[in-house]
Amino acid sequence: MKFAVLTYPPFAFRGLSIAIGLIAIGAYMAFRKDSFFVPHGERRSLLKLVLGNMVVWHLLAIYAIKHLTSGRAAILGYTMPVWAMLFSVLFYKKEFTSRGALGVALALIATVLLAFEEFTSLIGQPIGLILMLLAAMGWGLGTVMMNHTQMSISNASLTFWMMGLTAIVITFASAVVESSQWRMPNTGEWGAILYNGILVFGLCHIIWFRLARKLPPVASSLSIMLIPVLGVFSGAWALGERVGAFDISALMLILAAMAVVLLPAREPDPHTQDER
Repeated sequence: MKFAVLTYPPFAFRGLSIAIGLIAIGAYMAFRKDSFFVPHGERRSLLKLVLGNMVVWHLLAIYAIKHLTSGRAAILGYTMPVWAMLFSVLFYKKEFTSRGALGVALALIATVLLAFEEFTSLIGQPIGLILMLLAAMGWGLGTVMMNHTQMSISNASLTFWMMGLTAIVITFASAVVESSQWRMPNTGEWGAILYNGILVFGLCHIIWFRLARKLPPVASSLSIMLIPVLGVFSGAWALGERVGAFDISALMLILAAMAVVLLPAREPDPHTQDER
């Protein structure tokens, strides 16, 4: 994504990627003879789910990436499990444990480190940091809502319609903001678009929504713990991004926060309890 938006309008890039993903998922559904129909009673739920999981996340994140290094964007974006835990407490009356409090504290310290660097650096982009945090919050809320919403349609159908609705919003945003920059992508940009369209939207979104629907938000979020690490070091390798002490420290803090929030608590030893 960072490679593409260095030279290509971010909303247009996202819109093209989603369009290709829609074609891939539609073909997959047609091959499986999967139904595209969404019952009338579930359409309002679909609209609610698409806001946090797709619209807020994709609109804000893709624009934030333009103003951040890919590593910092990954670190901030994947504070999502911490926000998911907080929203579970606020809206679904989940217990706020000491582990949860520690996870929030670690994530906030990591964010403050990156914020300090962004605000004090001559090339810092605090707007990117703010937008990426808001995107992560939207995704966290969407993940929690996904787990607490019952829908009869398949994961592929849910993904198809969420992506389709998001494509409409992003295309409108691109028309309003970027129409003067529209052009045909070059070879490298097409590579990024196809990668995102086929692998990210056509495959990984179906897998992610299946996890989000079937598992508790905390458990489903375990699958993303490696992404900030890949974001930091692949950005340094592929794009020549500088990885400083603030980045490494924030990365370690976010991984610790995710581990504290996501990893299951240790079960008490029944033999010890019996002795007591």
